[in-house]
Amino acid sequence: VQLQASGGGLVQAGGSLRLSCAASGRTFSSYVMGWFRQAPGKEREFVAAISWNGGNTYYADSVKGRFTISRDNAKNSVYLQMSSLKPEDTAAYYCAAGVGWGSVVVTTTPYAYWGQGTEVTVSS
Repeated sequence: VQLQASGGGLVQAGGSLRLSCAASGRTFSSYVMGWFRQAPGKEREFVAAISWNGGNTYYADSVKGRFTISRDNAKNSVYLQMSSLKPEDTAAYYCAAGVGWGSVVVTTTPYAYWGQGTEVTVSS
């Protein structure tokens, strides 16, 4: 599976952005999809995950209520709608594909495939 993330950019605090991640391959619908982010000088951290059929989602506490993950298996795509953005949301955002569910999805362990990062900068 190859993943291509897009949609990053510069936005003012309080604004919104929608990230997209397009996947190649016929087995996209069988994967759990996740979004992670990494700010300069910091470790990569979990943002959100969605189950193979979109029926279950999981969010980091820092984004809960502001970000929404969704997927369209017919389009082999996963999305991250980000609202009420804060300067601390500034980071490179990565999409990832893997297998498994439960608390493990907040770690990088289940994810075998990663896209390149898309940069999000939130100005104050």
